[in-house]
Amino acid sequence: QVQLVESGGGLVQAGGSLRLSCAASGRTFSGYVMGWFRQAPGKERDFVAHIRSTDSTYYADSVKGRFTISRDNAKNTVYLQMNSLKPEDTAVYYCAAAFNGYSDYVSETLYDYWGQGTQVTVSS
Repeated sequence: QVQLVESGGGLVQAGGSLRLSCAASGRTFSGYVMGWFRQAPGKERDFVAHIRSTDSTYYADSVKGRFTISRDNAKNTVYLQMNSLKPEDTAVYYCAAAFNGYSDYVSETLYDYWGQGTQVTVSS
């Protein structure tokens, strides 16, 4: 069992930055693929980024070049650095953990554990 707790959300002006953190319980954190998803009001939850146990990363086109996902296995924490934020980035951001073994991790159905979410609001 893995428990995930996000933090770092808030209100920021367009063009600003935020760093989200997701702290995980459990001693096997390093073996999981960690992902970030987001859900805007009235919309489906969308993939943002993921990072494998090898530290390879993958991003949605909408955030590529602006967001950076990273992990610190010693701290059981995954981060999402968000720069050049836009109003359309406003959403509840969720981190999630998935077991290794799939070819890609864009689909939320592959993730086994989810955090409670943290609100990010970008004002224009």
